[in-house]
Amino acid sequence: MITWFDALLVTLWAVVTALGARRGLSGLVWGLGGVAACFLANLLGAGALVATGLALLLGVVLALATRRLLRGQLGRPWHLGAGALGGFALGAMLVATLTLGFPIGIHVGAEGRSRVYPSNNLSPVLYQAVQNSVLKASLMDAWQASPALQLLVMPDQAHQGR
Repeated sequence: MITWFDALLVTLWAVVTALGARRGLSGLVWGLGGVAACFLANLLGAGALVATGLALLLGVVLALATRRLLRGQLGRPWHLGAGALGGFALGAMLVATLTLGFPIGIHVGAEGRSRVYPSNNLSPVLYQAVQNSVLKASLMDAWQASPALQLLVMPDQAHQGR
C-alpha cells in the first residue's frame, strides 16, 4: 500500500530529477557530484557536524567548478537527458537516505532481543506511514548491502559497524 510518506518521497525524487534536467549537462555533474560529495563526507567525517561541514564545503567547490567548466553548455537536447540522469541519481540517494534514516527499535520477545525498523517509539501517524511504505519495503535489503552503499545511505549504521 502506498502511504503519504511514499508520495512525499516520490515527489521529492521527481523534483530533483526535473532540476537536474533543467540544468542540462551541469545537472549531470551536479547530481553525480552531489552523490560523490555525500559519500566522501560520510567516509571522511568523524561525526554528524564534521560530515555536514565537509559536505557543504564539497558542494560549494563542486558548484564553483561546474559553473566555471560548463559555461554555456545548455543548448543540446541530449544535455537535458544527461541532467535528468544526474538528478535521478541524486534523488535516489536522497529518497533512500530519508527512507532508512529513522531510529531502530529493540524488540524483546521469547526469542531474545531483535532490532526492528522503524522504532515503534515514533508518533503513531509517522510509524504507520513508514512501516507500511512500499519504498521502505523495497529498500530493506540495504541493511545487507555493500559497505559502500551502507555508508552512502545509512552512515550512522555503517559507522557503528566499524
